[in-house]
Amino acid sequence: MKPDIIDEQNLYRIMEEAENSSEDAAYAILEKARAKEALGLDEIGALLNCDSPGFRDALFNAASEIKNEIYGERLVFFAPLYVSNFCVNDCAYCNFHSRNGDLKRKRLTLLELEAQTEILIAMGHKRLLLEFGEDPARNGIDYVVSVIEKIYSIKKAQGNIRRVNVNIAASEREDYRKLKQAGIGTYQLFQETYHRLTYEKLHRGPKADYDRQITAYSRAFEAGIDDVGLGVLFGLYDWKFEVLALVAHARYLDKTFGVGPHTISVPRFCHAQTVNYQPEYRVSDEDFLKLIAILRLAVPYTGMILSTRESPQIRKTAFKIGISQASANSAASCGGYGKPNNEEAQFELHDQRPLYEVVSGAVDDKLLPSFCTACYRRGRTGESFMAFSKAGEIHNFCRPNGIFAFAEYLEDFARNGIYDKGYALIHFYINKIEDEDTRRRTLARLEEIRQGKRDLYF
Repeated sequence: MKPDIIDEQNLYRIMEEAENSSEDAAYAILEKARAKEALGLDEIGALLNCDSPGFRDALFNAASEIKNEIYGERLVFFAPLYVSNFCVNDCAYCNFHSRNGDLKRKRLTLLELEAQTEILIAMGHKRLLLEFGEDPARNGIDYVVSVIEKIYSIKKAQGNIRRVNVNIAASEREDYRKLKQAGIGTYQLFQETYHRLTYEKLHRGPKADYDRQITAYSRAFEAGIDDVGLGVLFGLYDWKFEVLALVAHARYLDKTFGVGPHTISVPRFCHAQTVNYQPEYRVSDEDFLKLIAILRLAVPYTGMILSTRESPQIRKTAFKIGISQASANSAASCGGYGKPNNEEAQFELHDQRPLYEVVSGAVDDKLLPSFCTACYRRGRTGESFMAFSKAGEIHNFCRPNGIFAFAEYLEDFARNGIYDKGYALIHFYINKIEDEDTRRRTLARLEEIRQGKRDLYF
């Protein structure tokens, strides 16, 4: 029996009826979203269909307001770490596809893993997203767990990795239990496309099982993992359909398990060295930014992630209208950090700026760069995180904790003039902390950080 998660026919109905919706109706829906009232899928369809320039500006403004009200000004940075490119799947859009005989297959040894982790720590990173190809013989769950444990064990004078998120293939409950016991942060798994026929057309191997993929999150919840990340690869199918399906899936998880997705990622198809696939549903820059804004309104409590697939210019705008987490200074090849190029990367990268340059740009835009891991370590995950996020209160933790994590970065890694302007931004946001006691304690802990203490958070 097929799982009742995505009703494709209903999504097609919504898309068809949205073609007759008025611009006035779309503006009314924006006002409803500004009030943080839940939007129906039909209303999201109306937003997707409205294309006037004036509406686009209003949409971006509304999305920016919602992002600031719930998550505040902070922008969390992380790095992906490709641990193994062994893969038994033959996915049309991925350079690691099993037919790629020219790719040098590699699985990091624990010693190589340590070296990669140390490079990332030396950049200033505190969060990693581990990436593994699907290969039961080489990338089994025991190897994945050993990688997580090894990363957490590495302590350097410049710091350590405090949160490890994981992207592995759809798995069984027992594997998810082992991940939970190993102390993972968020479990990410992208559906790639929610359109069943397209999904089945583009995949070969175990991953070709659409139902195995879409029910993986349910097995993860049942195994005790309460933080999951959804996503699609935009460009494989109609982006309007994918947005509606993402929201429908998020609401299914919320209704079924009481916890919606902790994050939604919005990667867009990029070419790779041996990928001949030409997407039939290319997503323009304009439509890409629009879908980010609409997702921010549709699932306001969820963190939104943007990768270095996008250019600095696109990322700059996306950070303002909905994105709350972003990779930076990424390598998309196995063991790729410290190497001069990314010839064996999974896909092309379009923002290859060093981390300090990305941080500096965020500061110039009055965004608070953050490497915070406090919620995970304070137990604000799953239902606890959702309670704060849905109530619009999570920024009360995000602002001071983001300040602490950024101050650590400034003390340990600041260069090229970031230090002074970084602290100017910190004091700007400290003055915006409304609660006097919280503001006082934030200033006190900030001074402790400047005196050498680390890893402070509320």
